[in-house]
Amino acid sequence: MRQQPLQWHPAFQAAMQIELAEYQAWLKYEREHNLTQKPLQIDLLIIKMEQGRQIEKSIGRLFRHYNIIEYKGPSDYLSINDFYKVMAYACLYQSDTQKVMEIRPEEITITMVSGRYPGKLIRHLEQIHSARIIPAFPGIFYAEGLMFPLQLIQNSALPKKENIWLSRLRPGLDVEEDIAVLAQAYQGKDENPLYSAVMELIVRANRKQYEEAKHMCEALRELFADEIEEGRQKGKAEGKIEGKIEGKAEGQCLAFIEILRRKVENGKTLEESAEALEEKPEYIEKLYRLIESQGPDTDSEAIYQLYKKQER
Repeated sequence: MRQQPLQWHPAFQAAMQIELAEYQAWLKYEREHNLTQKPLQIDLLIIKMEQGRQIEKSIGRLFRHYNIIEYKGPSDYLSINDFYKVMAYACLYQSDTQKVMEIRPEEITITMVSGRYPGKLIRHLEQIHSARIIPAFPGIFYAEGLMFPLQLIQNSALPKKENIWLSRLRPGLDVEEDIAVLAQAYQGKDENPLYSAVMELIVRANRKQYEEAKHMCEALRELFADEIEEGRQKGKAEGKIEGKIEGKAEGQCLAFIEILRRKVENGKTLEESAEALEEKPEYIEKLYRLIESQGPDTDSEAIYQLYKKQER
């Protein structure tokens, strides 16, 4: 079966709303805002409904009344052409109104987001537009001297503690430092479509790490014993899974348990959960029944400890 391409933009839009959740009461989000009747679309438009309020979080510190966001997925980059395109978007957004100066240009900002450092674009802005590039915060650069205030965000370089989701919206995550942290942050939020959109994409984008977690966690060793044995017979697995759970392996277990836990909480049957996790039902049945018996208020850490205790 041909794998569907990863849709990064919806997850990015959701991640931005999560990161700015504390300001949610006075921010309005318009996804793929149509600039004209023709298909010209801003990736994300954030309108500050209460202009006297200041966003303290670094990704939104620059924001004014109207904030135009351009986002590039992990496999893409911010090009020089992207800069002129988003500047044109800002000009069209300002001018496409019924009244002259209905949207004041000084109330517009531009944010360009990418996982890669936009070195060529920064040099172009400095050399051609004499812009002053200021490292405002980790992963965030301000460009001064342009028509509109502009910030360039390298989301992969953002502080992970401040931007739990946006900084990890990419492949190549570490199971212990990233996926396990997200699994904990996701607890109790699986019914929220914003969190679900981000988490599901991150898991898909980091399938290799997710698979690795299954083989490194002794507490779940029995769940995958048949699969591992089959892999040995085919020459796909080496050695034994041994030693006690500590450090990285423990984080991997918690990440897997959290994903299965929310499947159970959402009313998924054993068979449906197994299909979603790409596993055979018999491999996950014991853990599934344990989660089911503990109820929705039991977190992944408690499930993990109970499972270890049963295995002794």
